[in-house]
Amino acid sequence: MLALPAKTLIRYRGWVIAAWAALALLFAPKAARVHDVLTVRGAYTRVNESTRATQLIKQAFPRPIADYLAIVVRGPVRWTNPRFEAVIDSLTAVAARKPYVTQVISLRTLGDSSFVSKDRRTTVLVAALAPERNDDISKNFVPDLRHSIRDMLTRLPAAAEFDVKITGNQALDYDVRTISAEDTRRGEARALPLTLAVLVLAFGALVAATLPVIVGIVAITIALGVVAVAAQYEPMSVFVLNITTMVGLGVGIDYSLLVVTRFREELNRGLSPTDAAIRTIQTAGAAVITSGVTVVVGFAALFTTPLSETRSVGIGGLLVVATAVLLAVSFLPAVLAVLGRDIDRPRWLARPLARIHAPSGWERWARWLNHRPWRAIAIGGAAIGLLTVPLTQIRIGLPAANWFPPKSESGMALAALRAMGAGGVIYPTRIVVQLPEGESALSGRRLPGLKALTDSLRKDPRVRDVRGVASLRRNLSTLQLALFYSDPAAVRVRYPEFFNAYLSDDNRTTLIDVIPADTVTLTGLMDVARHARHIAAGGVRGLQGADVLVGGFAATNVDVQHDLLTRFPGVVAMILGITAVMLFAAFRSLLVPLKAVLLNCLSVSATFGVTVFVFQHGYGGAAFGLEGPTGAIWAVVPVLVFATVFGLSMDYEVFLLTRVKEVFDKTGRNDHATMEGLSATASTITFAAAIMVLVFGAFAFAQVLAVQLLGFGLAMAVLLDATLIRMVLVPAIMHIAGRWNWWPGVRAPKSDG
Repeated sequence: MLALPAKTLIRYRGWVIAAWAALALLFAPKAARVHDVLTVRGAYTRVNESTRATQLIKQAFPRPIADYLAIVVRGPVRWTNPRFEAVIDSLTAVAARKPYVTQVISLRTLGDSSFVSKDRRTTVLVAALAPERNDDISKNFVPDLRHSIRDMLTRLPAAAEFDVKITGNQALDYDVRTISAEDTRRGEARALPLTLAVLVLAFGALVAATLPVIVGIVAITIALGVVAVAAQYEPMSVFVLNITTMVGLGVGIDYSLLVVTRFREELNRGLSPTDAAIRTIQTAGAAVITSGVTVVVGFAALFTTPLSETRSVGIGGLLVVATAVLLAVSFLPAVLAVLGRDIDRPRWLARPLARIHAPSGWERWARWLNHRPWRAIAIGGAAIGLLTVPLTQIRIGLPAANWFPPKSESGMALAALRAMGAGGVIYPTRIVVQLPEGESALSGRRLPGLKALTDSLRKDPRVRDVRGVASLRRNLSTLQLALFYSDPAAVRVRYPEFFNAYLSDDNRTTLIDVIPADTVTLTGLMDVARHARHIAAGGVRGLQGADVLVGGFAATNVDVQHDLLTRFPGVVAMILGITAVMLFAAFRSLLVPLKAVLLNCLSVSATFGVTVFVFQHGYGGAAFGLEGPTGAIWAVVPVLVFATVFGLSMDYEVFLLTRVKEVFDKTGRNDHATMEGLSATASTITFAAAIMVLVFGAFAFAQVLAVQLLGFGLAMAVLLDATLIRMVLVPAIMHIAGRWNWWPGVRAPKSDG
């Protein structure tokens, strides 16, 4: 099927090389700025309770605090000192002048003691953001506000000793995006030299080793350029930057390694460079296409998920893998046809490295497997089972530690808030109560219901405070509360900023903020949100007929987790089913796809088990810069790792089986084909896996925990797959199955001979 396209590509190889070079140059500028258009927080493709609550807050309140920044100020004197007061007033003025800030709340305007630390030297200002401005990713205003504040501090007398940092959703988003871009550059800088060294060992030649790196870089450049264009029409998560880089380098180099290795084999058989390139496309090119399609299936399955993080990773992964496949079967063979024997330069490297590629060691291993397949299955299966055990203790949720980069400005400000006991202010659970048309939340009929709801929420030991109209004045009885609000207009005039944030103009919609204790983890926050929904669902006396919605950061993550875990089995079934059908079509065998799917599931399960052991339980986590056990695994990680790894690990299955099937078709002897196929591909698979582990492993040391989880999971999956699965279990099972491996393509089983 590839004969005619292969001949055409090689015939016009100059044009093929020029076309790819033009594409890379076209997309390079966009790829360089892609991190500016990526978002951190997820967006939903469907409406749920948390999104409804957010929209209602924006619609019902004239100046809603739907999103805000926290400006943390640490001074050398107490906040009552005139120097401190001057700094607070100046910060308030600077922030209030910004068009994206609707109001600034501070200790001096609200009089809330929770806005100041126990030593009275740290306080926080809350800058509420305009809803119509805070959703524009391309116009992040955090750098502008930080610059204005620093400029003010340099000009204000006696302000040099004050430490001012900004945190909050928008600041954390900006810092995570910036750090993710730095992690990507750092990951590439770590991985590329090591990868080049492994490729030099694999090829024994610098020219041949450089070609796969070029293919990987070009694939990433074009894919990220397309992602930057796609981000104008679809929200694209910051994780697409890391996934595209990791996967692009990994598969681009892997596929190129297979192609270049096969090209050299064909040259060594006496073919001319042109004929060798054509033959390479027909053989290794077919394996690359089959393998690439299996990887694409995994990423395409992510399109069915309702979250922008997973959907955009699916887009980025699909683009970079498709680009890498096309480069490996067109651009690379064209370059090889031009270079010919020059790929072996410098030749002095080949001699000392030749023994690394001697097949004798792999041949001995293949013979051992042939004679002792059951022992190999027992040893390999026991190892996989042992690594899978921790998976039984997995806890899905938001990590208890390391979630935000601790060395970023927003991360340090968040730590300062926790130190002063106000960390929960950043992520309150927000309960919106909307009454029927014409009713007032301050009426004698509804106030008792709001007070009952507030008191029920405050009883939760994980809750530090509850803010709302029923708790503006603490320790008031229901009767005293009714008397306090007997003149609602007068109370609103007395507390204008509070009522602008917590009660709509028509008094019909009110907001309750549940502030968690600082000791509560992010997963604990999700439990608080679930508890609030349980109270609301049970019905609150006095709020009959009201629409009670629970939103906020924790509630949003509850909805994310529920949606992802609900759809995860469907994603798994889709990937397994389509992969099995494709392998059946490629190898005309029923056992091969079933075995491949089952063993891939085992390797992924073992990967999750090791991830739980290292990250959730914290054993060895310090090596990756973790401050302690995460206590939970983010729900997005299993979905992304499974979808990515299942296709990537299938690469080695396809590489191995393609060569085994070639030999079997020539000889009809299954044991001989299995041994020869393993001996011929083991070195390539080992080097390819080493490169993948290096590339993915470099990102396990990133500063963003989600990227660390993905990098570690991908590296561990490839390591297990290329060792225990492809080098032990797959060939052992193939020896036991005999000619049944190729049924129904080979109908009548007979003994090898």
